[in-house]
Amino acid sequence: MDPVTSIAWIVAFVIVTVAVTGLSGRVGWSAPVALVAVGAVASFIPGVPRVTLEPDLILYALLPPLLFAAAIRTSLIDIRARNDSIVLTSVALVAFTVVVVGFAAWWIVPGITIAAGLAFGAVVAPTDAVAVTAVTGKVPLPRRVVTILEGESLLNDATALVALDAAIAAIHHVVTPGEVAVDFGLAVIVGGGIGLVVGIVLAQIRSRLRSAVLDTSLSLVTPFLAFLPAQLLHGSGALAVVVAGLYLGYRSPVVLSAEARVAERLNWRTVQFLLENAVFLFIGLNLAGVLENVVRFGPGLWPTIGISFAVLAIVIAARFAWVFFTMFLYRIGPARVRERAWTAASSTVVSAAGIRGVVTLAAAFLLPEGTPQRELLQFLAFVVVLGTLLQALPLPLLIRRVHLPAPNLAQEWTERQLLTAEAKQAGIDRLDAVRGDDDEERVVEQLRRASSFLSESLANPSPPDREQSPVMFSRLRGSMIEAEREAVLLARRDGRYQENAVQAVLAAIDAEETALRARHPKAIGD
Repeated sequence: MDPVTSIAWIVAFVIVTVAVTGLSGRVGWSAPVALVAVGAVASFIPGVPRVTLEPDLILYALLPPLLFAAAIRTSLIDIRARNDSIVLTSVALVAFTVVVVGFAAWWIVPGITIAAGLAFGAVVAPTDAVAVTAVTGKVPLPRRVVTILEGESLLNDATALVALDAAIAAIHHVVTPGEVAVDFGLAVIVGGGIGLVVGIVLAQIRSRLRSAVLDTSLSLVTPFLAFLPAQLLHGSGALAVVVAGLYLGYRSPVVLSAEARVAERLNWRTVQFLLENAVFLFIGLNLAGVLENVVRFGPGLWPTIGISFAVLAIVIAARFAWVFFTMFLYRIGPARVRERAWTAASSTVVSAAGIRGVVTLAAAFLLPEGTPQRELLQFLAFVVVLGTLLQALPLPLLIRRVHLPAPNLAQEWTERQLLTAEAKQAGIDRLDAVRGDDDEERVVEQLRRASSFLSESLANPSPPDREQSPVMFSRLRGSMIEAEREAVLLARRDGRYQENAVQAVLAAIDAEETALRARHPKAIGD
């Protein structure tokens, strides 16, 4: 395929990904399922190219930015608060899944070794929190459940990839449990250490940058700066990326400028959106090729169907068994542990939310050429991804059925307002400290009034049946901003000002609108 044709297909690939995801959101469908379906249909259309990716390209180019994009948006504070639950799901559950699914696959799939079965177990072990969010849609989950699912998804990727490396090594030569334990410990120590060093060094460098463009450029290569040296030193590159991302995400309010933080959030949200959703489309586009390989090299149609259902059932059952076993351990533990016990409703939702996604697909292509029944195992990984997606479609109904309490949005809104009021008061105190004799009183008074508005609104709230003053302010100011932008654009059409003046004023208007949306997104129209 010539370069121009390749670029045209890439552009079409991105356009289809964006269009299907956007349309799915509007009509209330699950975007991952819709993308897989569209890709599957397209895979049987003559002329649509077969998309194949080299394992090293997946490992070194796709996984690092995906892991980093998730890590910098994950709260280190929340992970610390739920570290016991997250460890039980991201490490212990992965190990349990690898063993149970691995030995089951060895027993069910004809012609594979125990090492190949364990490698397959590692492939299907990690979950995908982004897919969970896409499936649940607008049904809110309790913050505790969201934290557990996000923390599990982030850290179990690293755990599963370390386990996969050990299993692949066992495919090529005999390894002892002691060697596996040593390799695992080395991978964790080296990967975590390099990730922390990279995070600390880059935080120091980025704190000295004054250009958001330079900072963004450095941010885009950060996952590779963590991943490559960790892999070369036989550590876990995935863990290195996760640790670096968590550290930089936690330190960003201190080391980055406001402009750089906004740019980083937007850039990595875009990267994550494109990679996550493109991979689901890629799953569908590969369906025809995978089916062809299974028909050619597999055990036959009906045995393959039976194996697929059996493996999918074991993957789902293993998660339910571990989560409810964990709930039981919490309930019989010491008083301090019982206070953190999961409810049956939370355990049910966490169990049902075990959707597999991007990392499982990517890891399936990392199985080496010499793996017994490689094509069948890759097909089974596709089945697990699709099956867990479909199994989770009733998740919104399940959340309502088990009466899982929704997050207290009113309390969260009040906390945001109180914290903002504290910050405003700190600003007023600093104003009193730094104002000089030459500062005009009207300027100081205007600043004081603007900062005191929120505190006064909280102290004297509007009646319950009326719109609260801060929301009213954002709504009315949003209408004013819309008119201001229209006036600037009218002046541009009339040619009354130079373009650099127009761009500067529009940038200032955009910055204020962004700040208003951050405080009260529903108060400002699209």
